[in-house]
Amino acid sequence: MEALKKYTALIEKELAKDPFPASPVELYDPLRYFLTLGGKRIRPVLTLLSAELFGGSAEKALPQALAIEVFHNFTLIHDDIMDEAPTRRKMPTVHEKWNTNIAILSGDVLLIKAYQLLAQAEAHQLQEILDVFNTTSVEVCEGQQMDMNFEERMDVSINEYIEMIRLKTSVLLGGALEIGAIVAGATAEDRKRIYDFGQYLGIAFQIQDDILDLYADPEKFGKMVGGDVVANKKTLLYLMAVGSANAEQQEILKQLQREENIELKISRTRELFDHLGAKEKCREEMLSYQNKAMDSLKEINVPEAQKAGLIALADFLLNRNW
Repeated sequence: MEALKKYTALIEKELAKDPFPASPVELYDPLRYFLTLGGKRIRPVLTLLSAELFGGSAEKALPQALAIEVFHNFTLIHDDIMDEAPTRRKMPTVHEKWNTNIAILSGDVLLIKAYQLLAQAEAHQLQEILDVFNTTSVEVCEGQQMDMNFEERMDVSINEYIEMIRLKTSVLLGGALEIGAIVAGATAEDRKRIYDFGQYLGIAFQIQDDILDLYADPEKFGKMVGGDVVANKKTLLYLMAVGSANAEQQEILKQLQREENIELKISRTRELFDHLGAKEKCREEMLSYQNKAMDSLKEINVPEAQKAGLIALADFLLNRNW
């Protein structure tokens, strides 16, 4: 990630300029607070890297990159409300620090701010940028609704789960890359290839996150290991286990979902997942999408040196500590 620091620094510098009015403070202070909570700024960096990949400049694509980051933070504020999450990056969420109504309204302002930033594009590119952004935004909402629906269902398929994470997580990576490509004047074919790179990368990243949630080093993971198990989430790990389990093992999984002893619930679920080879199956699926991502990047006909930043970012995302 060292090679990408100049891009994150560029994003942070712009976010620090505080584009919000002084009042009403109840509306704008939550936004100042939330945007300073940090994060890796992966999505806007993708926009900048994509613009440079196709011969453009990071500076020219900066407003659109910021729009992607602002939109992402809008979704996080609203997701925290839906999840009733008390913290984000170890700090109180907006609805906890202020209240739910303020969090909803502040999030809405971020969405409008994203459009203001997008509109700074050249006139002849604006419609294409808006088309990609609007499609992506709707798909992110569709993915969130699918995820919520899955909480009430016991018959979620692996294909449905992959589609959910594609919509909820991956399309924003693909959209961020395609918007950078539009700013740089890339061809329609290359726009499709760079979008596919981001989409497949996002799916691989989310599958890895499912694995890490149960198998990561607690000291390095940054949040409680086993959180998905405690919440009875139907992750790919869980679906792979169910698909390999016999009737007796499926009954054990159901019983574990009702287990109130958290440590026992996590440890016994991990043991059963290990026995059923769920982690290895997920790892194979992750590598499959990682390979698809890199194949899409290879098809882009630009000098390999120009792909170094994207390759470094993909390596950073998909080679976290196990």
